Amino acid sequence: MTSPALDLTGKLLIAMPGMGDPRFAHTVIFMTSHTKEGAMGLVINRPADGMRFKDVMDQLSSDVGPSTPAMAVHLGGPVETGRGFVLHSDDYLSALNTLGVRGGFALTATLDILEDIAQGNGPKKAILAMGYSGWGVEQLEGELAQNGWLTADATPELVFDLPDTEKWSGALQSLGVDPLLLSADAGRA
Repeated sequence: MTSPALDLTGKLLIAMPGMGDPRFAHTVIFMTSHTKEGAMGLVINRPADGMRFKDVMDQLSSDVGPSTPAMAVHLGGPVETGRGFVLHSDDYLSALNTLGVRGGFALTATLDILEDIAQGNGPKKAILAMGYSGWGVEQLEGELAQNGWLTADATPELVFDLPDTEKWSGALQSLGVDPLLLSADAGRA
């Protein structure tokens, strides 16, 4: 009997200190999809310097309302960096297309969610990310086997409520791991 395929959809990837790719150093990635064809996720703890939600709406020439949140824009990953993705609570459903993700999360990548957020009609909790992190067939499994990532359960509090600067250590602490005791060196017993 073969073991079931690894499915990290709705989980967090936590970059280990020895992560070879500097673009992912100390990142926490929310996995929006993980299948045998590959994986996709959004970095949830790396805000874009000086870019806010209102700036995105201004670039889109979209109106913002008085209840427009002053939320940061995140760098979701190095793939399709000009495309926006909104990771949000599952209390919102786009009229066009929303992907339900486990654990009370959802993902929408259509303009209507941005307009709804700007008018105060969007989801209760949301992260706007430009770009995404993607892996090809078995690429992520290889990185996991090389100790590049730890995995943890995602909670709305960790994803949406913790300050970005605390998400990496908070995700590690959710596993009972003290970030100060992690080594950049991987080993095998």
